[in-house]
Amino acid sequence: MKNTIRSPRSRRAGSLNLNRNPRNGASYFNAGLFSENALGTPGNASRRYFHGPGMENFDIALLKNLRLAESKSLQFRIEAFNVFNHAQFFGPQAVDGNISSSTFGQVVSAAAPRLLQAGAKFIF
Repeated sequence: MKNTIRSPRSRRAGSLNLNRNPRNGASYFNAGLFSENALGTPGNASRRYFHGPGMENFDIALLKNLRLAESKSLQFRIEAFNVFNHAQFFGPQAVDGNISSSTFGQVVSAAAPRLLQAGAKFIF
């Protein structure tokens, strides 16, 4: 998908070149197309022109109920969050949007990796 935007600096359109794999160290978008406007003047990029990297998350839970007596049972439970351990680059702080920053356009944070938890519950 090619997105174009007019740069106030050069007055010509260019491709955003969205980076679909932020793990490669390259900018998420072509930061050279953006520049600061004079104070008090509006920019020419529309609001919410593009969004950051998406999210792909899979969670799973396995449980086993063991009946100990007619009114008593024991439940064992294992839960995995982000079970396939996909990198989650999302949220308002994932891509640096501060045009004054040296990391403008870079993916600067990710959500937690795979999380596992186990538990037991006695039901009476």
